[in-house]
Amino acid sequence: MDPRSEDDLVAAAWAAREGSLCTYSKFAVGAVLEDAAGNLWTGANVENASYNLGLCAERVALYYALTHGASGFRRIAVVADAASPVPPCGACRQALFEFAPDATLSLENRAGERQHYTVRELLPRAFEAHHLNLD
Repeated sequence: MDPRSEDDLVAAAWAAREGSLCTYSKFAVGAVLEDAAGNLWTGANVENASYNLGLCAERVALYYALTHGASGFRRIAVVADAASPVPPCGACRQALFEFAPDATLSLENRAGERQHYTVRELLPRAFEAHHLNLD
């Protein structure tokens, strides 16, 4: 496994953003997750005329990775051309928390401003499997 720099990870997210299908909002977002093996899993947001049927870049990348057997996510990068770095929405935070609660997030805008968080920091007191009382 070749260690990738944070800049490499963010560059992969910018490349993924090029695949965005954002006909309605014109707000393209790219995301990449790095798994425990060092593989990168990319995604871009996909919109639908029935707006709530679209899917954010973070969940596209996450679900793509999961359905291909990836696990142990360590790092995530999310990029958008916005005034400031854009954090994941609430739905993405919950999905990421389920599978990557301690992954570090690198958020970047087109101006190169970068912010860092963990998924856990962005979703304190998250809903977790133990709340379902399935014991």
